[in-house]
Amino acid sequence: MMKGVTLRGLEVFEALARSGSVAQAAELTGLSQPAVSQQLRNLEAALGADLVDHGRRPMRLTQAGRSFLARTEAALGELRLAQSELMVMDLSELSRLSVGLIDDFDNDLTPRLATLLADSMTRARFKLITASSLEISEAMRSQKLQIAVSASTGEVIEGVLEYPLVRDPFILVAPKGAFDAGDLRAGLSQLPFLRYAREQLISRQIEAHLARQKLEFEERFEIGSHLALMAMVARRLGWAITTPLGYMRAVRFHGEMEVFPLPFAGFSRTISLYAGADLADRVPGEVAEMMRRLMQSQVIDPAIGQLPWLSGGFRVLES
Repeated sequence: MMKGVTLRGLEVFEALARSGSVAQAAELTGLSQPAVSQQLRNLEAALGADLVDHGRRPMRLTQAGRSFLARTEAALGELRLAQSELMVMDLSELSRLSVGLIDDFDNDLTPRLATLLADSMTRARFKLITASSLEISEAMRSQKLQIAVSASTGEVIEGVLEYPLVRDPFILVAPKGAFDAGDLRAGLSQLPFLRYAREQLISRQIEAHLARQKLEFEERFEIGSHLALMAMVARRLGWAITTPLGYMRAVRFHGEMEVFPLPFAGFSRTISLYAGADLADRVPGEVAEMMRRLMQSQVIDPAIGQLPWLSGGFRVLES
């Protein structure tokens, strides 16, 4: 890299681009506000270009800044992923490890985690399953799994520790061009509401929130498959409430869908790692940190790149 371009400078620029605020960028990076401003000045001087419009609040990226941000996020994402893959986890003392993951993750995240864990276990028996959040919670309660990643139910399971990983806010998905972004609430009555199957945790969370908001929609469609539900939205059969984690799984339908913030009070779910209390804290702690890094690079960064308004809402929850 040219002289003056540093990793810290790139991290500061990324944080500024996401937040539009020196104060928030300072909080994200752990630096003081003067240090954030100095890092940005150093980076712009090294590049010979203004990356942000310094006369606007919140800060706005210049054309050069927008172009440079895409490369910056890609480079930092690869470095964070490499750091995760080089993380040394000594699991050799374990005779077995059984892990459960929700099927919300994209097709790349689960194989990456499985490979990293399996490589760290030289002699132990290793088992990984995918299931729904409620099934995983029951498996943890009955001690059929030692570690699991699922949506939090909010309940405390005896003998199980919880490590929050990601805040996953609920969003509205609709057929492309079907809704007026300026009056979303009017559009909700124009197409049917496509519900998740009632026995799923995500459905219970959505229905409970709609009840709190005193919102009722015709009960016509109830879909058990997430990808089938997204396909129905893309085919203009209705609209749905999902999360960025779910939306990013349905990449094949993105060209036929639009995504909006909820046109009523927002809410979110928490994706957590659960571990049996009999495991040494170091093991689930390291797995949780690995998951945070993988989710940041593989899901959160691409989602915010596509939908910048998710910044701050769709985020890793620090340990």
